[in-house]
Amino acid sequence: MKRTPGDYAIFFDFDNTITPFDVFDNIVETFSINKKWTEYESAWKKGEIGSKDCLSGQLESVRIDRRGLMKYLAKIKVDPYFKKIVALLKKRGVAPVIVSDSFQFFLEYILQKNGIKGLKIYSNKIRFSKDRLMPAFPHQHSTCRICGNCKKKHLPNKGRKKTVVIYVGDGLSDLCPAKHSDIVFAKGSLKRYLAKEYKEFLPFETLKDVYAHLRSAY
Repeated sequence: MKRTPGDYAIFFDFDNTITPFDVFDNIVETFSINKKWTEYESAWKKGEIGSKDCLSGQLESVRIDRRGLMKYLAKIKVDPYFKKIVALLKKRGVAPVIVSDSFQFFLEYILQKNGIKGLKIYSNKIRFSKDRLMPAFPHQHSTCRICGNCKKKHLPNKGRKKTVVIYVGDGLSDLCPAKHSDIVFAKGSLKRYLAKEYKEFLPFETLKDVYAHLRSAY
C-alpha cells in the first residue's frame, strides 16, 4: 500500500547525532571549576541515578555567563547533511522533530548559527543566574525517572497505527524511544544496546548515511 508523507514521523537526537560530539559533556568538561561532575557521570553510567540528577549535579560545577556560552556555542558546526535532510523532508511534507536530554538554549543557538530555524524541539530548559546555569525539566515522565526529558512521550501515539515512526540516535537516552519506533538509525552505545536486545536497526556513522537511505527509500 502506497504511503503519503503524513504517514511518517521522524525524530532526531541532538548531541553526537546532529552535532559531531556531545556538546553538553564538552561544556561541563570545559567550564567546570572542579571534578565533582565526574562522580555524577559515573553514577549515571552505573544506573545509580537518572539523567535529571546527573545533569543537575554536573551543572552545579559549571561557571559561565550567557555571553561566554553564546561565544562557545557559535563555533559549533552541525553535521552538514542535517540541513540536507531537513530540505529533503520538507519537499516530502515531513517535519523532523528534535528530542534531546540536553537544553533548549544550547540547541536553538547552535541551529540558528548553522542557518537552521523553525524545527520543533523537545528538550530540557535552562536559565542564567550570572555565571550559573539553572536547569528545569518540563518533559520528565511522571513516574519513570531515568531521563530528564522523556523522549518516548513525544512520539506519536501508537493508536495511530498507520504512522511509521523513524528515530535517529546514538546513546542511552535514545534506547526507550528507539524501542518504540518502527525504523531506527543507530550508532554508538545505542547501536550496541539494540544489538544486545536483538532490536532491528540501520547502522550509521554520520548523517550522510541517513540522508542517502531516506532519499532512496522514502
